[in-house]
Amino acid sequence: MNNNSMNINTTPRVGGSGAVDHELVITSTFGTLLSVVYIIGVSGNVYTLVVMCHSIRFATSMYISIINLALADLLYLSTIPFVVSTYFLKDWYFGDVGCRILLSLDLLTMHASIFTLTVMCTERYLAVTKPLDTVRRSKSYRKGLAWGVWLLSLVLTLPMMIMVTQTTKNTPEGGVKRMCAPTWAPLAYKVYVTVLFGTSIMAPGLIIGYLYVKLARAGNKRSPKQKVLIMIFTIVLVFWACFLPFWIWQLLPLYHTKPLSLASQTHTCINYLVASLTYSNSCINPFLYTLLTKNYREYLKNRCILPVFMKLFSQTKPITLQYAS
Repeated sequence: MNNNSMNINTTPRVGGSGAVDHELVITSTFGTLLSVVYIIGVSGNVYTLVVMCHSIRFATSMYISIINLALADLLYLSTIPFVVSTYFLKDWYFGDVGCRILLSLDLLTMHASIFTLTVMCTERYLAVTKPLDTVRRSKSYRKGLAWGVWLLSLVLTLPMMIMVTQTTKNTPEGGVKRMCAPTWAPLAYKVYVTVLFGTSIMAPGLIIGYLYVKLARAGNKRSPKQKVLIMIFTIVLVFWACFLPFWIWQLLPLYHTKPLSLASQTHTCINYLVASLTYSNSCINPFLYTLLTKNYREYLKNRCILPVFMKLFSQTKPITLQYAS
């Protein structure tokens, strides 16, 4: 399903040395850009995981959610070397299992990220409207919720994992080309992609939008520190900005009655652009996580909670403290 994976196997039209050179320039630019995104994104998300795991003893939903987001980003970034190498080699060398894993990881991490963001927004809303209920939530409840996010994401991904396979076709030059492609009927594929668009963009968007409207009506007096809410919403907006063009590009050929009359190089450039946007989301996120946790620590400090933590953890006997998160 993934635009990144499905189109990396497209053989370029070779109409002369100029066409080949132009294709090489586009591919090299795309490969270099994604390589930079990979290095920065992996470094940033590994750093985020180290910092968050060190702070996990606080067991707040915020820290657990950020760990979830960083893990999803790392898994998604792990597909970049396979995508880049396939674009350069113009063939798929990672077998049928590689097809299933690569395309499934895209969907799995995409849904895990947006579901986690939806949980974060819901937790912020409940902390305002039902603070006592939030306080009573245990560490095991928060971890169970995190596991539930990944399980639901996996369920939505399973059809792609089962139906995609490695296929071969003959090239104009007389060779054989391998590629990853879904094996189901066009109508079933159209329905599945539409459902995925609803679960990864539409439904979370409606829920998050509704919660923020309700928080805005609740007023500043009852709301948690505004910087925390703004940063969470910023992460959500960046996700939409990076993934919405990808989904439009996926749905357009499915619902457009006439084939898109685009030149081969234009089609390739759009493929590269939407791929780069989706991967850039995982590169930008660590910087937003840093700002979010900084604002969240300020929020806790202003509520005189961090000094209590310092005092509690300095004692020899461990004590568990719960608070609204």
